[in-house]
Order: sequence, then C-alpha cells, then structure tokens
Amino acid sequence: MKNKTIKTLLTTSLLVLTAISTGCSSHQPSKAANANSDDAITIYFVRHGKTLFNTYDRVQGWADSPLTDQGIKTARYLGEGFKEKQIEFDAYYTSDAGRQRETMQVLLKQKGVEDYKINELKGLREVFYGGFEGGSNANMVSAAMKTLGYKSVDTFYKSYAQGQIPVAELTNAIAKSDYKHDAENFVRVKQRTQYALNMIVKNAQYRNQKNILVISSGMSMQAMISDLTDNAEKNKPLSNATVIKIVYQNGKYNVVEIGNMDYVNQGKSALID
Repeated sequence: MKNKTIKTLLTTSLLVLTAISTGCSSHQPSKAANANSDDAITIYFVRHGKTLFNTYDRVQGWADSPLTDQGIKTARYLGEGFKEKQIEFDAYYTSDAGRQRETMQVLLKQKGVEDYKINELKGLREVFYGGFEGGSNANMVSAAMKTLGYKSVDTFYKSYAQGQIPVAELTNAIAKSDYKHDAENFVRVKQRTQYALNMIVKNAQYRNQKNILVISSGMSMQAMISDLTDNAEKNKPLSNATVIKIVYQNGKYNVVEIGNMDYVNQGKSALID
C-alpha cells in the first residue's frame, strides 16, 4: 500500500512538472491564467543608462561595463519622471547584464521603491556581436557598412540616424562581417527577445499584473518590435534611457511609444527646479 501511494505521488508530481514546462515553452501568452487575462498589460521597455563602453565608443553587446556618472544621472531623471507621472509598476525585469540591473536599481531608488525583486531573463540581452565585442565601434561599422554597400561613413550614419536601414539588415550585416562567425543574426535575436516578451506577459496574466518595467538594450529592443509595428521610428537608434511602451490586450501587441524621452525630461525638470 505504501509503495503504491509513493508511486501515485511521484506520477502526480511528474504530471504537474510536465504541465508547468509545457506552459513555459509556449511562444504565445495564454489566456487561461486567470479571469482577467483580457485586461490591458502595459510594458515599459527602457534602454539602459550610458556606460563606460558607450563613452569610449566600444562594442557592447554581451560584453558589459558599468554606468558612468552621466548614465546614473539620467537613470535618476527617468525614475523621477515615472514618479512625476505617478506610474506604479507591478514587476521588474532585466537580463543578467550589470548595466541593465544598475539602471533599474538607480531609477527605482530615485522613484522611492524599496521592496522589489528584479526578474532576470537572458532573452533581454543586447545583440551578441561575436568577434567585435569590446572592440572599436568604428571597426564594426566599417565592416558592416561595406557589407550593406555603403562607401561613405557619413552617408551610412545619416541613413542610420534617419531610420533608413532596417534593423534586420543591419544585424545580419554585422553577423556576416564577423570574422569569428559567432555574432547573432537577426532571426535569432528577434526570436529570443519576443520569447522573453511573451513570458513577461504570461507571468503578468498569471499574477494579475498591469504595469511592467523592463530594462534592456538598444538593438535587441528594436529587433523585438520589428514586426509588431509599422512605425518608421522603429529603425532609428535609441538613446540611453529612452522608452518603448507596449500594450498587450486581447492577444495583440500595440507599440504606442518608440524612443520616448519625455519621462527623462520631465524627471530632469522636476529635480533641477
């Protein structure tokens, strides 16, 4: 009788674990989480604050560096901006990158949030730039622009700033130019970032969360929204601490803000005044 009971418990536990694993492997949010799963879920994606590598113009994908004084100051402005706009968050996400966690910690301290947990998802990492990691941005740009057919650096940067180079083409050009052949291509980046987005929504549905704050990185955020919106702003480079706002409701994503610096500017005005 005892052995039969143990066998039954083990079987039940296995079924429960299987169900959990199956639920987590889906690439689409589930509506079965709770009765309010059709309510709007708003996710604020933020690019991290300015770092040492940003300042030194070094390639920073999976390579990492801490925030500069300016990066910390801008993260504080952002936190103050969220406070001024009275936006309260139910959950917080970053990847395992230190610059993303530091940005989150600084802005939440400024906002006055003390009791919180940062959830880490590796899918929120920046693009992996392979053999270019830690090297000069100029070298990576030179290689990628040649792959894209540009002969002038000025022309390339002008097209990039105006959003005329789709993030898919730029990501693939960098990957193709990587002499180590390790850099991520666009499809891989989009798949993992959208998987992370879907997991955030599924967790929010299950926990009845409405506002989510996520700190990530520039090109990976662009890849994530690449096929979620037709807004031409999606291909323009994102400034440090800029916001992309996404609303999920009734099984659909709506990208309502891209590259929004109003939160930072409002926070800056409040602190300076």
